[in-house]
Amino acid sequence: MTSRLTARELTLAYEDRTVVHELDLAIPDGKVTVIVGPNACGKSTTLRALGRLLKPAGGAVLLDGEELAKLPTKRIARSIGLLPQTPVAPEAITVADLVSRGRQPHQAWWKQWSEEDERAVSDAMERTDVAALADRSVDALSGGQRQRVWIAMALAQETDLLLLDEPTTYLDISHQVEVLDLVRRLNRLRGRTVVLVLHDLNQAARYANHLVAMKAGRVVAEGPPGEIVTEELVRDVFGLTSVVVPDPVTGSPLVVPGAPWRADADEERDESLSKPLRG
Repeated sequence: MTSRLTARELTLAYEDRTVVHELDLAIPDGKVTVIVGPNACGKSTTLRALGRLLKPAGGAVLLDGEELAKLPTKRIARSIGLLPQTPVAPEAITVADLVSRGRQPHQAWWKQWSEEDERAVSDAMERTDVAALADRSVDALSGGQRQRVWIAMALAQETDLLLLDEPTTYLDISHQVEVLDLVRRLNRLRGRTVVLVLHDLNQAARYANHLVAMKAGRVVAEGPPGEIVTEELVRDVFGLTSVVVPDPVTGSPLVVPGAPWRADADEERDESLSKPLRG
């Protein structure tokens, strides 16, 4: 397995609280990798470090064998596109202007806005269904619309590596599927290497080529979803009793949670507790 982006003995911390512990991770080239795990397990923190938004407390992130922290910012921006979990847009900026900022890594004093830049921006806006919003202020959009605009900006950057932290946040189910289908098309048709953090384990199993399960700042398991998503893994990582069956559409693992709460079950329990003990 070849990998341009790797982490070696990566330790990440916020002040004196260590979140990720000596993590080793290799992102497979040309694949869709999805990182999953319970809240506060370190998955988003790991993604931030892979995009150089967070300086390691120990170990290193490597791009093409070179330490990410020592590379020029513009070189990284031409190789790695990153959509963080809660991006903030400049006040009153329009959709078209925000998406156009994805082209900044390709600009230089001798190379200003070009037809190639125009094509990349138009293509990104069409693919995320925000072209009709081009002249609207980002501040005036719904949460789902804003999320699609941010994704368009990341796509306009046209990097070989694309990191997306919970890109389906704020999106209804139809737009979630559209975004994840878009990720798959970018990977299959254009060879993009994509890393996503997702909360939904079933979506992760459906769209990932390579799945990374984290718990308490460490990798518990990684590999093809069909090999690692088991009832034991779901119980160990998420503390959830489940049944894992084949997805009827894709054949990927589908996690069905255990029996839900029932009012009659509580009534049965209460009745059993109220019965006198027999000595």
